[in-house]
Amino acid sequence: MPAPVRTCALPLLIAAALAACSPSQPPAPAAPAAAPAVDPQLAKALDLYRKLQQEQSWELAAPIGEEIVTKYPDSAAAREVQETLADSRAKADAIVTRRRLAQLWIYQTGKESGGDQTSASIYSSDAAPAARVRLVLRRHSDWGQSVYLFGSGKGFECRATCTLAARFDDQPVKLKAYLPPTGEPAMFISDDKAFLARLAGTQKLSIDVTEKDKGPHTLVFEVGGFDPAKFPQLAKKKK
Repeated sequence: MPAPVRTCALPLLIAAALAACSPSQPPAPAAPAAAPAVDPQLAKALDLYRKLQQEQSWELAAPIGEEIVTKYPDSAAAREVQETLADSRAKADAIVTRRRLAQLWIYQTGKESGGDQTSASIYSSDAAPAARVRLVLRRHSDWGQSVYLFGSGKGFECRATCTLAARFDDQPVKLKAYLPPTGEPAMFISDDKAFLARLAGTQKLSIDVTEKDKGPHTLVFEVGGFDPAKFPQLAKKKK
């Protein structure tokens, strides 16, 4: 008698055969990667940098831009800032320099010896504060216009007249000078008009002098911040 057929395994065999004959299904597409979260502080800093750029507030924009680049070097914001940061920094540095040079000058207006006087003065930057020399521009309603050097020691070596070697930036100039008869530690520039004309636009003025108690040396004045509007012309006093 033949053995009974075991039918319980048949459905499993059919399922396996169908699976082997069916075409393979493509894998499900991967979910798109989530966009990286934007740091709210970075977004705020970038917006502020853009605003300050538009307002040409270079002194404020430059440090904010530098902070963005330093703290977030691999960000899109840092790449954007780097396109303009060097220009912002250069303009900020120029503003700081102009302000520093302007603050070196001292302007005074008032009465002197019965007349109206206005003056502009600046100290030399080549010596200790106690030993510096002042360059003085002066206009007086009685005495007219003068340009002179005023020292802190025993005065300058110069006979009746003398010639000083000077440089307005890189342009060499010979300046005629003389000592005042009143004996102050000062030395006057003879051609004050030509001196003031050369001073306009000059950044650094150098003058070779000999002081009685210090010997020969060079006075250096950072004159680039001079403001002619603060050194006005005066009407001559009527006699």
